Amino acid sequence: MRLLSLNLGRARAVEYTDQPEGLTGIDKRPVDGPVRVTAPGPKGTGGSGLAGDAVCDLRHHGGDDQAVYAVAREDLDDWERELGRTLPNGVFGENLTTLGLDVSGALIGERWRVGSGLVLEVTCGRIPCRTFQEHLGEERWVKRFTRRGAPGAYLRVIEPGEIRAGDPVEIVHRPGHDVTVALQFRASTIERKLLPRLLAAGGALHPEALAAAREYAAKYGG
Repeated sequence: MRLLSLNLGRARAVEYTDQPEGLTGIDKRPVDGPVRVTAPGPKGTGGSGLAGDAVCDLRHHGGDDQAVYAVAREDLDDWERELGRTLPNGVFGENLTTLGLDVSGALIGERWRVGSGLVLEVTCGRIPCRTFQEHLGEERWVKRFTRRGAPGAYLRVIEPGEIRAGDPVEIVHRPGHDVTVALQFRASTIERKLLPRLLAAGGALHPEALAAAREYAAKYGG
């Protein structure tokens, strides 16, 4: 398991975002590194966890619980075959393109060591949006991405560190529940009856997803 590509984005103006200044940092490109990764601060004020990476719409992106976004190269390869086009590393707006790691099958609260020092913790899957769809240029992309159910993972920074492309990735902790990123994503999108199952992940879950699961369980049981 290794970090195949480390990707950073610069703010640029586009016509398809509702960010107040019309800016997005979704167009991320590979860099060699090293890049420092730290906890950026609370959502709404903190951006990306990676130095030099732009997160423009702080209402929906960035912050401690979405500090880093990872996508498996294997998932990009699957989409390449389906879409009939090349998908370079970083095209989904991911910071980390991994190889040999089941990102969407990771457990909420699972911890990865990247390189020699950085430790990250899985918090939730990525919910697709219009900016993602327009950036990729695929019709009905939000629906297609959601149906596939392999959203990649957001991660929080447990121990800061520097990383570069080619660094090894090691799973250093697996929690004792069965709540995967893929399950959390389905529960948060098209199978909301699954929301109570997310409670087993506890405080490792992204706070917004945890609040939604608690609200659903209180209202409908489970």
